[in-house]
This record gives sequence, structure tokens and C-alpha cells, in this order.
Amino acid sequence: MTLIEADAVRGRTMTSWPSLRTDLTNAGAKWVDREVVVDGNLITSRKPQDLPAFDREMVRLFADARAHA
Repeated sequence: MTLIEADAVRGRTMTSWPSLRTDLTNAGAKWVDREVVVDGNLITSRKPQDLPAFDREMVRLFADARAHA
């Protein structure tokens, strides 16, 4: 889990495949069971079936960044 190794999850709210919950929580993240979670510029989802929601939020993030550029 690269984000954990980079100490990039501490204090962040995230979702993931349920088997990663303990690792993320131990690394300081707040884990929630949702199809997609947006925490600042970090967007996470749980599984392939959640990709439409993940894609929607990525497009929104890119559009917001472009509007503020």
C-alpha cells in the first residue's frame, strides 16, 4: 500500500476494499464504507463496481482545478 508507506493517509478519510481497513486505520486514516470518498485532492473507492462514482469525482476534481487555474 504505497499511500501508507508514504505516510499520506494519516488524518484522511478514505474507503477501500474492506480487507485494507485495519491497515489504513492503523496508519491513521478514518476508514468508511462508501462507494467513493473525496478528502481534499484524494479520491478513494472500494471496488471495480464503484468506478463510475470514482470517475465522476475525478472529473469534478479536474474541472474544479481547471476553473481555479
